[in-house]
Amino acid sequence: MAQAQITGSLAAEPAFGVNGGGLGIKQIDLKSNKGEDTVSIVNSVMSFQYYESLLQDAVRATVTYTDTGTTINGKTAMEGLPIVGQETVNLKFTDNNNNQIEALMFVNKVSPLLEDARTSVVQLELASREYIWNEKVRVNKRFDGEISEHVKKILTDPNFLGPNDALKALDGYKQKELDIEQTSNKQNFIGNNKKPYYIINWLSRGAVSKESSLGNSAGYFFWETSEKFYFKSIDSLMDTTTNKPKKRIIYNESPDKNGSIPEGYDYKALQYSVDNAVNVQNKLKMGAYSTRIITFDPYNCAYKVITPNAGNTKDAPTAQGNEKNLKKAGKELPELNKVFTNPGENKEFSRTTYYVLDNGSLPEGSGEGTEQEQLGEKSKKENYNPAQVLNQGIMRLNQLFALKTTITIAGDFSLHAGDAIYVDARQLSKDLKASQVDKQVGGNYIICDVCHYLSPKHTLTKLVLIRDSFGRKPMDRG
Repeated sequence: MAQAQITGSLAAEPAFGVNGGGLGIKQIDLKSNKGEDTVSIVNSVMSFQYYESLLQDAVRATVTYTDTGTTINGKTAMEGLPIVGQETVNLKFTDNNNNQIEALMFVNKVSPLLEDARTSVVQLELASREYIWNEKVRVNKRFDGEISEHVKKILTDPNFLGPNDALKALDGYKQKELDIEQTSNKQNFIGNNKKPYYIINWLSRGAVSKESSLGNSAGYFFWETSEKFYFKSIDSLMDTTTNKPKKRIIYNESPDKNGSIPEGYDYKALQYSVDNAVNVQNKLKMGAYSTRIITFDPYNCAYKVITPNAGNTKDAPTAQGNEKNLKKAGKELPELNKVFTNPGENKEFSRTTYYVLDNGSLPEGSGEGTEQEQLGEKSKKENYNPAQVLNQGIMRLNQLFALKTTITIAGDFSLHAGDAIYVDARQLSKDLKASQVDKQVGGNYIICDVCHYLSPKHTLTKLVLIRDSFGRKPMDRG
């Protein structure tokens, strides 16, 4: 028989910890860099935060604990272990519904906050191994082929971010899965001694999904969770048919009576706020809805002007960047005032990019033998195809943050950055008895940032949710 789900304010209370600690933390073990000494601070924790984000390459955590000087060999952990940075940390923590997160992390920063004759308070900032390793590795090889394969290579090759033998030998090590969405476009490049994270994020700006049509959409996100590394297109994140909402949440300010929840929802939000992030001037500066790219080909002196435009459904339904070709979480992109539409061919743009084409640079194939691929037809082939990719990525990334919602819920450690959730709030009305939901900002969202918080008083999860469009799509109850 399945265990009943704990909901409402009960799920926000302290989760049961080790030895009645009331934190829901099962393990925080620090291992010395010098030898085999290991200390547990699980019963000394004052607060713990764990972070994931679409805009952050690696997972992070912060733990604040007290130390009375008897942690190891009659000394504090700081002195007796000692803690100097890069110590291995094994983490296990759970919420009130037994959703557990396990992570192998490393000390990135040590901050003594308070110390007197009897006790000290220390804060440790933790990060994944790749976050620290990224500072010691440089990409200095040539890459040919699909962008998604480049990312896979960087994440798996021990010469870059891939696990080495020393990492595999650590207690608690588990190989993370890769969720890499295949790209349709290729890009040949040389690493030029850049850091691995820099290369991956540089590639993500112009990556086009295999499921998208070239010229209409571009842009990927790279991020890490406790379970996987992700390299996913913006369109796939927004696509509610494939990235289905993991939870359905409502905020209605009604009293929580024995965890009562309206039909169709998983639980209530404890706090809720909405930020309409459409600053018109900033969006125009960044080219969120209409851009211009001017390309010059030194091979044949061809000069082209292309104006991808997301808001041209009626006038030019086949134009590049048209919103009808995009996967959106809401119904439609913001409707802009036609007073600010610039008439005439190739005039509707608010940002211009210039690009000198690199035809013939780094051509694929062998330079030997009778075929001489690199000296033949491939010497004229365009690399990267910016006219079909560059501005589409600029537009899509800037469209994404049109609407931002921040909610606090009872701790739910099954939620991760990149998950889709469905959020509703009651529509403001002079009729106080009305129960209609807000159909403008309600609906599907993507988790951009997630913070799981544990203390002796609370088990909470705070979510920053984003989407690219307005209008509530009906809830899929399947």
